[in-house]
Amino acid sequence: MKFKLLFLIVFGHLMQSLPAQANESDLGKELYQVYCSQCHGIEGDGYGINVEDMEVLPKDHTDIDEMKNRTDEDLFKAIKYGGAAVDKSVLMPNWDANLTDKQINTLVSYLRVLCCQKTEK
Repeated sequence: MKFKLLFLIVFGHLMQSLPAQANESDLGKELYQVYCSQCHGIEGDGYGINVEDMEVLPKDHTDIDEMKNRTDEDLFKAIKYGGAAVDKSVLMPNWDANLTDKQINTLVSYLRVLCCQKTEK
């Protein structure tokens, strides 16, 4: 009886965490579309609608070589404090007034998904 109760508790906990993981990926994609895609593009390739007016091209988040050289901490810092905070373009704005740290971490996780999608296709 104790085993069944323990199993139900563990199984219930696992089932609750699965949708949260799927929703985090969806939330990352939504946040990216709202805050990043205008410059970095809907696919993350660096060719958003604002590119025509920019002197410096935005980073291509699908470039595996570029992304593997960026730590999660660097990406977090660039999103939160802007490009200048990580010695990159000042055209990258800081989003700390618009996004919580949790949302920024969700975006960083989504950036890792974007850079790996090329290899999955």
